[in-house]
Amino acid sequence: MAALNTAPRQLIEGKPALIVVDIQEDSFHHVEGEPQAIYTVADYAQRMLRGREVIDKAHACDIPVIFIQEVHRPDLIDFGRELDGSEGVHCIETHPHTEIAKEQMGFLPTDYVVKKRRYSAFFGTDFEILLKGLEAETLLLCGGLTDVCIHYTFVDGHQSDYFCRVIEECSGGSSEDAHESALRAMEYLQKGARRGIDEVLSAMDAYAARPLKDRA
Repeated sequence: MAALNTAPRQLIEGKPALIVVDIQEDSFHHVEGEPQAIYTVADYAQRMLRGREVIDKAHACDIPVIFIQEVHRPDLIDFGRELDGSEGVHCIETHPHTEIAKEQMGFLPTDYVVKKRRYSAFFGTDFEILLKGLEAETLLLCGGLTDVCIHYTFVDGHQSDYFCRVIEECSGGSSEDAHESALRAMEYLQKGARRGIDEVLSAMDAYAARPLKDRA
């Protein structure tokens, strides 16, 4: 069956929310030569730091910022099948590096935090209750991993009828190939899912310039 043509969408449809996925202290504390629980692209920390540009812009434009934090209990009881793949033990809730990277990311007391124990921010959390309260329609995603937690959150957002956009320069995958493949898969689900940081910053400015009555 041929795909139906759909009307082009704006980068921001309705009210947006910036979703910062798993940018935690561990992103900035890897010691060269030590084994990694999760492998990432070589410049992963630099990509995460670029997320600060988008976060600062969201704050300036009165766009809600929601930090997603992966956490696991010290007895590992909530890992489930997560350790059956390539990942080792990570994000133990008592470890200081599991904390949100608040200083690096310019975290404000008015920002939101949603803790999750699975890849998707929607699974077993109050994320969607928060989104409904904020009346968000467009989810602007950054962080990591592009091919895991961003991808699964994107898919659940897509299936819940949110407009989902991934900011390429401040997202990172388990490898460059995995990062690119995940972006292609998400673009397949929603045309215009892949977005550059400059166009996202411009769209945020344009949103903030709208009269309040036109932001719904």
